[in-house]
Amino acid sequence: MIFIQLFIEFFKVGLFSVGGGLATLPFLYNLSDTFHWFTHSDIANMIAIAESTPGAIGVNMSTYAGYNVAGVAGGLLSTLGLITPSIIIILMIAKLLDKYNDSKYVQSAFFGLRPASLAMIAAAGVSVVKVSLIDLEAFQISGQMVDLFILPSILFAVVLYFLSKKTSWHPILLIGIGAIVGIVFQFAGI
Repeated sequence: MIFIQLFIEFFKVGLFSVGGGLATLPFLYNLSDTFHWFTHSDIANMIAIAESTPGAIGVNMSTYAGYNVAGVAGGLLSTLGLITPSIIIILMIAKLLDKYNDSKYVQSAFFGLRPASLAMIAAAGVSVVKVSLIDLEAFQISGQMVDLFILPSILFAVVLYFLSKKTSWHPILLIGIGAIVGIVFQFAGI
């Protein structure tokens, strides 16, 4: 029964996540809250891994969650559940686009999908910030505003941002720097 549930839940994620991997994040956070197959921190970790390796965030997360819940078969079925809607939709769209590409309705639909995708990605970004840069639990314990923010992570994010804007360093180099600094300073133990 878990195999069917994994397939169906990740099928829904794949069906409604217009806009790519980052657009799957609101759905993944909902799955985390509903089924507890993975945590919000697992999602943040998967984003870090997915951005530094080939492959989509949703595919990586569905494979990870399915494997954790039901082994290799669970990983395969979760991944299949996630990608099946995209395959079906792309085949249908490809067929229709040839015929209706100049239609004002098709152009309007694409125009409307862009802000919807942006909103989903922005919501996912806010969720990642909450996991990566804010420590609500420490703030609730101490009541001190300084404990609300994970200052080393914020400082490091700002440094990496400026490095990415002011240098021509390849993103892989910045990701590597991030991993090394995280290991050296043990950011996970903050």
